[in-house]
Amino acid sequence: MIASLPMYDRPETAGAWDRLWSRIRDGLRAAGLDAPETLTRGADDLWQQWTAPDLALSQTCGFPYRARLHGRVTLVGTPDFGLPGCAPGYYRSVFVARADDPRRDLADFDGAAFAYNEALSQSGWAAPQTHVSRLGLRLHPVVQTGAHALSARAVAQGQADLAALDAVTWRMLRRWVPEAGTLREVALTDPTPGLPCIAHLGTDAPALRAIVAAAIAAMDAGDRDCTGLRGIVWIPPEAYLAVPTPAAPDGLVPAA
Repeated sequence: MIASLPMYDRPETAGAWDRLWSRIRDGLRAAGLDAPETLTRGADDLWQQWTAPDLALSQTCGFPYRARLHGRVTLVGTPDFGLPGCAPGYYRSVFVARADDPRRDLADFDGAAFAYNEALSQSGWAAPQTHVSRLGLRLHPVVQTGAHALSARAVAQGQADLAALDAVTWRMLRRWVPEAGTLREVALTDPTPGLPCIAHLGTDAPALRAIVAAAIAAMDAGDRDCTGLRGIVWIPPEAYLAVPTPAAPDGLVPAA
């Protein structure tokens, strides 16, 4: 079987995620269910993991879930990272610019060069594009970076003027990446449902969610502080499917 927790996995958090998985694994086995010994890391294609028929647990983004995974996987629950201004399980995007950029408000960045991680990212593409569109503004995508941290770097190094980062990632970057100190927050998007946990189709979601909740509750203070994880909540599929989907950077809506 396959298990992965890839969305906030970085060197500083890896040990905490490993310890969390060990508790989830033991909970699954205590319930008579199969579970892999360790987390899978370094996959070139997360889509293969997310759609694997033996997926025990993983985490995806809300945009891939509504665009391609809904109906093909089981929605287990949504981790809650206790973000200010967000309901449990919700998150938002943070627009960041260079600290020395004289433009202060988001409206000042109308038409600015924009770095984004990928076109199927809720926080890096969909949320910021929806946000600026509602304000009658436009951002010009100039570089696809492949990761939020790389989008932040693209702004810091002058390849773009603005990027939108997942608020959990931004919190981690400010804590562990000195380059983040050269950036500042410009604006925040409205909250949307956070990055959901999924499993193979047919999984008993309430039972697995209870096992995950118990494992999170057993985290020690250090791991809780490191990850920011507070719990897991139920946000129904309809809430994810109701989030607006903007056009992709090439002008096409990603195929379902």
